Amino acid sequence: MGYSLPFLLDGAPETLADRMGFRPGDCQEEWFYSHPAAVCQTIKEYLEAGAQAVCAPTFGANRAALAPWGLQDKVGKINRGILQSAKRAAEPYGVPVGASLSPTGLFVPPHGEADFDDLYSIYREQIRAVEEAGADFAAVGMQSSLADMRAAVLAARTTDLPIFVTLNVDGGGKTLTGGSLLPIAITLQAMNADAVGLDGFAFSGETTDILADALPHLYIPLIAKIPAQIHGASLSPTDFSRLVPELFYAGAGILGGSLGSTPEHIRTLRRTMDEFSFQPIRPSRQNADCYAAATESEAFFLGDNIILSEPIECSIRLEDDLIDLDDEQVNAALVELETLDDVEILTRSALTTRLPIAVHTSQKMILDAALRYFQGRLIVDSNCDIDYPLIERAAAKYGAIIY
Repeated sequence: MGYSLPFLLDGAPETLADRMGFRPGDCQEEWFYSHPAAVCQTIKEYLEAGAQAVCAPTFGANRAALAPWGLQDKVGKINRGILQSAKRAAEPYGVPVGASLSPTGLFVPPHGEADFDDLYSIYREQIRAVEEAGADFAAVGMQSSLADMRAAVLAARTTDLPIFVTLNVDGGGKTLTGGSLLPIAITLQAMNADAVGLDGFAFSGETTDILADALPHLYIPLIAKIPAQIHGASLSPTDFSRLVPELFYAGAGILGGSLGSTPEHIRTLRRTMDEFSFQPIRPSRQNADCYAAATESEAFFLGDNIILSEPIECSIRLEDDLIDLDDEQVNAALVELETLDDVEILTRSALTTRLPIAVHTSQKMILDAALRYFQGRLIVDSNCDIDYPLIERAAAKYGAIIY
């Protein structure tokens, strides 16, 4: 999917579904599947408004979201049907058609008890279905946990689909699980996400600061999907479009609408973008300061001299041991992993440290598990009994840093 910046996505299709006869309380995705004409009308209205790409209304068409309506076995059928309708509607316009993907609603430890592999399986099933139906990209939106986002990116990487990821944050820039844009963006970028940004946010001066703070550390584009309702108040299309200069100057190169944004909002946004002479900076890998480890809530920028701690045994005392390192002259915690139980302890304890985490293990299976289930960006100690090419492949898949 090729595009140049600035680039305009569409708005929120549910705003049109309500006026087309959808009854709140029903399953919206099943309704769109059963009303292909509504899908076509929705797509056409946003394209005629000036969107350069559209997302088929498949947002909640994953197994977990469909389960309350007893539709969990119809994931493939519903996604393929909606995508095919959207593709037919968009064909005369020659624009990319993506699939919109919602959070799973499941949370892994320490925020819940779900299994990360279940999240991955949910995303993989939906992404494979929309790929089969001809989607040009996947847009994973309104995300509130890094586990969901990592699972979605890993699932997308089993296909050739580009993937855009947007976080839903509060006015202070935090997700429901306490994550922040900068560390999450660094993690997802290393995992080969194609663009990352904010969606459904409570827009404020802090929001532009959040985008601007992330920009120097990214070589993938920043997204800002603007809600038409902020702090309980509806934004007119004109007020909506006045946010464009702030977002451009903060570094957003891909814009779109969220939460209540109609084709008229997108039309006004398109007009403002065309009239605005400023061109967003295209991020580059060469200039991005992205040599950083991360947890969900914090990025740790690494200098040339990484000083690892002495190896720390992964025991029930790990949280205390990590906290104790704050008083030592080291700038990374080296955790020894010997079993899969150690990996579980690490994933539950990592948020207690204010240092980046490096892992050491002599077993490829343990390394793979640590990189898969740790919600962040790890450092891998290469001084172990695993062949270096195997370490490189694992680190590349999960975006880890080899030291």
